[in-house]
Amino acid sequence: MRRAVVIGATGQIGRVAVGALARDGWQVTAVSRGGGRDEDWPDGVRVAPADRGEDGALAAVVGDGCDVLVDMVAYGPEHARQLTSLADRVGSAVVISSVSVYEDDKGRTFDTQQEPDGFPEYPVPITENQRTIAPGESSYSTRKAGLEHELLAVGEQLPTTLLRAGAIHGPHCRTPRELYFVKRNLDGRRRRVLAFGGRSRFHPASVHTIAELIRLAASRPGTRVLNAVDPDAPTVAEIARAIDEVMGVETESVLVDGPAPAPAVGDTPWSVPVPVVCDMSAAERELGYRAVARYAQTLPGTVAWIERQLAGRDWREAYPKMFEVYGDLFDYAAEDAWLASA
Repeated sequence: MRRAVVIGATGQIGRVAVGALARDGWQVTAVSRGGGRDEDWPDGVRVAPADRGEDGALAAVVGDGCDVLVDMVAYGPEHARQLTSLADRVGSAVVISSVSVYEDDKGRTFDTQQEPDGFPEYPVPITENQRTIAPGESSYSTRKAGLEHELLAVGEQLPTTLLRAGAIHGPHCRTPRELYFVKRNLDGRRRRVLAFGGRSRFHPASVHTIAELIRLAASRPGTRVLNAVDPDAPTVAEIARAIDEVMGVETESVLVDGPAPAPAVGDTPWSVPVPVVCDMSAAERELGYRAVARYAQTLPGTVAWIERQLAGRDWREAYPKMFEVYGDLFDYAAEDAWLASA
């Protein structure tokens, strides 16, 4: 039986990917710090506690070897070197990267978006041939680029599929963008402000989409980079309406041309001045990928998960990472003041 080792198995993507591999006939060892098990995994999945930061821990769970090593949480050149050090015992690897490694033709990236005229203007759609940011230690994006650079450099020594994920969504996310609309609906907010006319498009990536790409890449080893996004890239206004439909509410959208009109007003986690939309032709061509999940179809599970996490808790307690990354997303006083003056 083919053996797969999955690092970060109890995270958002890992839970679904482990199940997909196991149901595809792989003998899966699910690795996480706590050695936990997801209730939806088939009985044959093995679990192993390991902290990759400890010397020899990852080598120990790989043991005599595996056919594929899937890494959900690799971040930076040091993790790439950790993986390549096991190349003599690993047939191939599948590693999660990010669309944030892309830069536009003027050298703008997600790292420059706070500068005047700093948001990148990518082609629509972005292919994997788009230039990427220089590897470095300064940011999430530069470290992901460093991860890619190191793994691609070894070539067939460790054939690696790098999946450049978009705006990941699904249950178990620590920073669910959908929280922005779910909490508003739970709080009875029936008007919402949307910057850029509600037309912003930041390509989402379902955990089911990514898991399917992992499953396919595991059976088709190679050295490659592939976009990992859903078949559709809805606008922020379409996302808001889809969440309303799942929750059974009606909400009015107040559309504002241009950026957020005031701090914490209309600036959603998807709000971007120009589209960020990726092409999936390479995955279709190289892996035989076909869409398995559309954004609206996966929303009920995501919304239900967020509602359970929020039940009886302050949102900052339920989602501390979300607050750290985005700040106060729910300044209703500021919204009401702006709406009253608009």
